Amino acid sequence: MTTPAGQPIELGPLRRRDHAEWRAVRSENRRWLERWEATSPDGRGPDLSYGALVRHYNREARTGRSVPFTIRADGRIVGQMHLFGVSWGSLLSCAAGYWVAESVAGRGIAPTALAAVVDHAMGDLGLHRVEVNIRPDNVPSLAVVHKLGFRDEGVRERYLHINGEWRDHRTFALTREDLGGLTLLERFHRNNSSHIGDTPPHVHGGDPTGT
Repeated sequence: MTTPAGQPIELGPLRRRDHAEWRAVRSENRRWLERWEATSPDGRGPDLSYGALVRHYNREARTGRSVPFTIRADGRIVGQMHLFGVSWGSLLSCAAGYWVAESVAGRGIAPTALAAVVDHAMGDLGLHRVEVNIRPDNVPSLAVVHKLGFRDEGVRERYLHINGEWRDHRTFALTREDLGGLTLLERFHRNNSSHIGDTPPHVHGGDPTGT
């Protein structure tokens, strides 16, 4: 798949042989990502090795609770995206979360990857609804869901423990009916056939992570 500007990207699994590459991109972007990432309320948190992390993702995928992806551009890992909290039965819903490297911010990679993952959820998995929960101060991530036409469903107060505190999040969602027979990727390309990026022109810098 490509971004509206023509940048090819690829979604795939996180593999054991990706250890060095994944560690490098995470280390390079530690300061870029850490203020948006979930923390443990008790201050301890898991200290997983890379191998344990891959096994965790694979186990969650086998049970149907999560669907993890790496995001690759120019042949290298530039982020991750995953569906989690998958509910079946009469709900058929999940949430999406993601992060991308600072070096690819503003290139349309995050919204393109999110659109593809939503299409996978609603198509291949047969889910009805996908939501994304974003801190109200994460302006570039808010731009991502606005570009994709997610519906704003309001604030969840003290929803998730982030960077040492319970943080409010806004919930955005799409259902199959919202797409009007198109895939989300098709709709995104139709609405953004000119220059597009993760960060709108009036925002300088910023962080493209999702939750």
